[in-house]
Amino acid sequence: MSLDANRPDLTIGVIGTGAMGRGIVQVSAAGGIHVRMMDARPGAAAEAKDFIVKMLSRAAEKGSMTAAEAEAAAGRITVVEALKDFSACHMVVEAIVENLDAKRALFADLENVVTPDCILATNTSSMSVTTIAAKLKTPHRFAGLHFFNPVPLMKLVEVIDGLLTESWVSEALMIIGKRMTREAVRLTDAPGFLVNQVGRGFTLEASHLVYEGISNFVDVDRVMRDVCGFRMGPFELMELTGLDVTQPASALIYNQFFQEPRYRPSLIMQARYEAGVLGRKTKKGFYNYDTDMKPIVAPEPAAPTSKPGSVWVSRAEPKGHAALSALLTQLGAHIETGDRPSAKAVIFVTPVGDDATTCAVEQGLDPHRTIAVDTLFPMVKRRTMMGTPLVDPAIRDAAHGLLASDGIPVTVIRDSPGFIAQRIVAMIVNIGCAIAQSRTAEPSDIDKAVTLGLNYPHGPLKFGDVAGVSAIYQVLAKMNARYADPRYRPNIWMSRRAQLGVSLLTQEH
Repeated sequence: MSLDANRPDLTIGVIGTGAMGRGIVQVSAAGGIHVRMMDARPGAAAEAKDFIVKMLSRAAEKGSMTAAEAEAAAGRITVVEALKDFSACHMVVEAIVENLDAKRALFADLENVVTPDCILATNTSSMSVTTIAAKLKTPHRFAGLHFFNPVPLMKLVEVIDGLLTESWVSEALMIIGKRMTREAVRLTDAPGFLVNQVGRGFTLEASHLVYEGISNFVDVDRVMRDVCGFRMGPFELMELTGLDVTQPASALIYNQFFQEPRYRPSLIMQARYEAGVLGRKTKKGFYNYDTDMKPIVAPEPAAPTSKPGSVWVSRAEPKGHAALSALLTQLGAHIETGDRPSAKAVIFVTPVGDDATTCAVEQGLDPHRTIAVDTLFPMVKRRTMMGTPLVDPAIRDAAHGLLASDGIPVTVIRDSPGFIAQRIVAMIVNIGCAIAQSRTAEPSDIDKAVTLGLNYPHGPLKFGDVAGVSAIYQVLAKMNARYADPRYRPNIWMSRRAQLGVSLLTQEH
């Protein structure tokens, strides 16, 4: 059995005309595909069509398509009232409520309406494609076709093979995705598919470290924007998405993976979800908002003006020693060059995966004067430092004043293995490696999907290469040792490539 997905009269059905459904209709019609659309709520599909026609007209006004193309696209959209009106469709995709029983009932009814070679697809973002298809008479023609919101702007679509999906189905969906001008990525069924799995590393690790009292929401967002190049910090992102979306998805992925520790949900997120403190949609979340819906954020306090008379930089991490020494030289610091610090010097360490306390103890340094600085990522827009629990406040202030003396802001956190950026990026990379290890998707597709679907500065595997595979492995190994929590165990895919000294994108033969 097969479908000619390039046929000029290709007709698809879309059931559910909320934000996702109407977006799917718009990109389908704009791609030259005939679309029949339906919603259970009377009048909803007609309202959605009016909205789509306006969006097409606006696209023509902006020059992204001609007026004739917009008119033609609108002409390819038909509102229907009953499932029987999908009988001539070559593919039908649902974009209804995330409820397993509702989806199963819908597809069971569709099976009795459409032709045997009509593809059935779900736009679910977190449910198992295999599970939805399990009770169908024809699960072989069922697959996932997961778009991202807002569909017209987000170029990615995930094509997901269920356990029983036949190849011709996904091959046709790959072509249909391209006809919709989307970048299609094919993967096998897994909880959270690809993009939503990787996204857990960003949001969950940020929440866990705040719960530990290491930092706060605002500073975590600042570090991930300024140090790592993310467009939004993890808490800003959750504010925009809404915890009523993020938290249930996180819990579902965790449970579908049989409580895999990497995906363990956060108590911070759960408490706010239960209290209805969901983010922008409730005008209160991790941030409070003013009347114009702008987050209320206090300005960063001015850096201390004091500076140390002399500093000493540990050589335990050669790359970190070189990077921090170069910076301190630019800042005009007097750097001691002896094997041990003098009795009054501020002691700097540059751990990769460790905390300031461990560095002080293992290297025999005075914990009252030991300051750790994150040198794994560029220190050009923001710097991150932390002291041991015993650090002298005057020493901490002097180190802060020196590091901020050229006007670059410094974020001061409590002692933590991996600082902020190391922890979060390492978890993103580790999850990407786990996806590659399970053969859910090809390494290059993992990175393409994440950069398109999440707007990260790099895909997880490229992120590992940029930071250094051995360094990311070290962050995870050290955190795993310090916390004794399997959440941080390095994936074997990464471990092998760290041992071999090769890129995470290296193809296997």
